[in-house]
Amino acid sequence: MVAELLLLGLLVAATATDLTRHRIYNWTMYPGILAAAGLNALGEGLLRGGWIAEATLRRLGWIGLTDSALGFLICGGVMLVCYVLLQVGGGDVKLIAMLGAFLGQEEGIETMLWTFVLGACLALIVLVWRVGPLRLIASVARHLLWTLRLGRFQPLTADERAALQPPLFLAPSAMAAAVIVMFGLI
Repeated sequence: MVAELLLLGLLVAATATDLTRHRIYNWTMYPGILAAAGLNALGEGLLRGGWIAEATLRRLGWIGLTDSALGFLICGGVMLVCYVLLQVGGGDVKLIAMLGAFLGQEEGIETMLWTFVLGACLALIVLVWRVGPLRLIASVARHLLWTLRLGRFQPLTADERAALQPPLFLAPSAMAAAVIVMFGLI
């Protein structure tokens, strides 16, 4: 319970700064990563108020720390590739790496995937809101017709590309994804 509350608190702080300043600060991510490693090394059963049970014994010490490190490396590695290839922000990389460190490899990957799905839905909603549904459908249809007519892909103009790049806030999506995974909502 302590780990979940701490993670949610860090995600609320990251969401607030992401929405207001378009930044996710290191002062929330680095202590969160270290706290995740420490809490996972202690074992989840001790933190959730229960006595040491058989399932807890498997997570104590090196096993919990290894799961945390693997979650950090896998989630952080995927986001590092996104940072290099897709120009995702550096704060987003550290945010998802922190989620992996808190939740371990299995739940961390699931949370990362939910973050991508929710972030894409949010970006699509923002895009439709900014451009308008009819104008967006007309632009896509016009582009597809020109592509079919020319027989090859026609690159977008700079103005068309700029309209399709709304600001993406990954922290609110990550917070919703963490709630979904931690509390088994879906």
